[in-house]
This record gives sequence, structure tokens and C-alpha cells, in this order.
Amino acid sequence: MAAAREGHGIYRRLAAFGEEKKNFIRLVLTEVDRRGPLTTSDIDGHRHTPGWWGWSEAKLALEWLFWAGLITTHSRGPTFERRYDIPERVFPASILDTPTPEPHEAHRQLLAIAARAMGVATRSDLRDYFRLSPAVAYPRIDELVEDGVLMPVKVKGWPQDGLLHRDARMPRRINAAALLAPFDPLIWERSRVERLFGFRYRLEIYTPAEKREHGYYVFPFLLGDRLVARVDLKADRNQRILRVLNCLDEAGAPQETAERLAEALHSMATWLGLEQVDVAENGNDFPRRLKAAVENMAVSK
Repeated sequence: MAAAREGHGIYRRLAAFGEEKKNFIRLVLTEVDRRGPLTTSDIDGHRHTPGWWGWSEAKLALEWLFWAGLITTHSRGPTFERRYDIPERVFPASILDTPTPEPHEAHRQLLAIAARAMGVATRSDLRDYFRLSPAVAYPRIDELVEDGVLMPVKVKGWPQDGLLHRDARMPRRINAAALLAPFDPLIWERSRVERLFGFRYRLEIYTPAEKREHGYYVFPFLLGDRLVARVDLKADRNQRILRVLNCLDEAGAPQETAERLAEALHSMATWLGLEQVDVAENGNDFPRRLKAAVENMAVSK
């Protein structure tokens, strides 16, 4: 955030806007301080700029202030639009009063957090977790190895060494069962997903419909310590139905995959305020089994 205030570490266009529109940005900050929390649409009368998804000058000012840490997200509106407010009205005093570490130490702490979160990871995995640049991350990783915070390990099948945090714990068993959104940290770095799970995953939102392999918005399904299936989901709010447009089980998926996935789908539908789950069949065995499991669960309830 300190770097963003100086015009570094953010999109070039946004950095240029911050330099060119200082007076306007100050006015927007004053409005948020005086009237917040505010959405972009609450700040009226400013023209849209070409590109940037049609962002208005008000939106650009709010984004610059957000990146710079001068405002933060207070909440979200019904259309997921951010409501911005000043940090002093959002964060507890204990957080605001915590001293900000020097950049060198902050990078070390971020990489240590990444290592504890990820278990075994490559240097690239650790760098990517908080989107640090190689120039920033790799010297700090070397320091953490030298200090004994990170331990080099060999992982069968990996072309490079892994790194393990010295406080890492090996669980006796993993009983996870979860649908993972495309931006979930577990699957965010696609090459890591392939190394860990042998699971090739790509976000196909921007792929033309006729060229999509699995669907528009596909959720991998985690069962135990494996990714065992994937489902293309759509919330049909008019009909109050969670629609499974496409689904596929992975090679070697356990027999209970359909039943456990049906439970996760019903849970998601409930969370979204939808009343039922509908599975589209495509002539394959797994969609039929999943549809039967979903319908059996609905009947039992």
C-alpha cells in the first residue's frame, strides 16, 4: 500500500491516474470520510473513461485509494458492489495500532505464512501465494532457508526441490469434502494443482462456448485428499434452482463420489437460498449417478 501511494505496485494506468488527478482523488477521499460507506454510484457526475471496463473517474479514484490503503472495503451491496469506507471505521484499533514492518521483514513474514498454509511448496509456489515478484521473494526465501525457517525437501516426481516450514504438521487423516471455487487458494496456481493432484484445471469463462472443455464456471470437488470430480454450476435465481450443467468424475474417483458431491451441492443450494438441485444428463454414467443421488437426498429430506 505504501508503494501504491508512491505510484508503484499497481497497474500503470491507475498509477498515472493517481498522478494526474490528485486533487480529484483528495475530494473523493473527503467524501468517503464525510459520508461513507459509499459505493461508486454514490459519487455522481463524473464521466467514464475509455477502456478499464468503462470505469468512471470516481471508480478509478476509489480503486487508487483502495490500493493505497487510504480506504477499504466496508461491505458489499446486493450486486456485489463494494462499499468503501475509511480504515478507522472498519478495522479494530488493535489492528490499526499494530506497527507496520519494514518491507524486508514484511516479505519474510508473508513467505513464512505462505509456507505454513501450503505445506510442501516450490519457491515459485511460495512467491505466487501473495503475488510477490521474483526479485523480492527469492532472496527472502534464501534467507529463510539459511535461518532454518524453511527446510529443503525432495518430492517424488517434482523436477525442483520443495520447501517445508519447520513448524509444518502432518495430519493423520484428511476428511475434506468441498466444492472449490475457481479462485480458491488450493487451485489458484494451476501448475501446482497438476503437480499435487494430477488434475488439469483451466478457467474457461473467457473461452468461446463452443471451445470449452468442461464449462463456464467449473468447481473442482475435493474429497479426502484428492480432487475427484468437477461440476459446471449455475444459480438459476428465477426458478430457485442450482443447475449442474455438466459434471465429470476423475479417473479412480471413489465409489461414494456421487453421493458426497450430492451432499455438497445441496449445501451450496441452501447457502444460496435456492430450493433444489437439478443435474443435466449428457448420456454418461456419472451424471446419471449424480442425478440419482441428488434426487434420493431430496426425497429423504
